[in-house]
Amino acid sequence: MNGFDPVGFDPVESPAALSAEDTETELPIRIAVAEDQVSRTEFGQLKAEFDQLKAERDQLKAERDQSLDRFARLQAEFENARKRAEREKIEFRDYATGSVVEQFLPVLDNFELALKSDSTAEQLRAGVELIVKQMHEILRTMHVVAIPTQGEAFDPRLHEALGSVECDDLPDQHVAEEIRRGYRLRERLLRPALVRVVSNSKQKGE
Repeated sequence: MNGFDPVGFDPVESPAALSAEDTETELPIRIAVAEDQVSRTEFGQLKAEFDQLKAERDQLKAERDQSLDRFARLQAEFENARKRAEREKIEFRDYATGSVVEQFLPVLDNFELALKSDSTAEQLRAGVELIVKQMHEILRTMHVVAIPTQGEAFDPRLHEALGSVECDDLPDQHVAEEIRRGYRLRERLLRPALVRVVSNSKQKGE
C-alpha cells in the first residue's frame, strides 16, 4: 500500500488519476480525513463565533452592571437632594415665621399691659389706638398695605360686596362703607376688603 499523506490530500483530485488499488483502499480513508478536516474547520468557526458572543455578553453584562450602579447612585443623590430641599424649606419657613412673630411680640406686650392697667375707658381707647398704629407700622415695613375703600370705585379684584346702600350723593357702584379692611402684600392680594356698594338710582336712570 502506498504511503498516505493527509496534508497533501486534494479532495478535488480527479478519480481517474487514482489507481485501482488507491480506489479500493486509500480513497475511503482520504474521504474520512477530508471530512474530519472540514469538521474541524466548522468547529473552529463555531468556536470563534461562540467566543465572540461570549465576549459581547460579558461586555453587555459589565455595561448593565455599570448602568445599575449609576442609577443607584443617582437615585440616592436625588433622595438626598429632596430631603435637603425639604429641610431647607422648613428652616426657611421657620426663619420667616420667627422674623414676623418677633416684630409682633412688642404689640402683644402692649396689649397685655393694657389689660392689666386700671385706666379709664378713654385712656384704654387711646392706648389701643397706639397699639393699632404700631401694628400698621410693622405691616408697612413688611410691605403689607391696606386696600383703599371709602369713595373708591368698586373693584371685584380688591373688594368683596356684602350688600348695597341706596345713596344719591355718591357715585353709583362706588364703595359706601368698609365692613372689614383688606390687605395686600406688594401686588399680591392677601384678602379682599369687605364693603357695601353705592346704589344710586338717579345715575342709573340717566
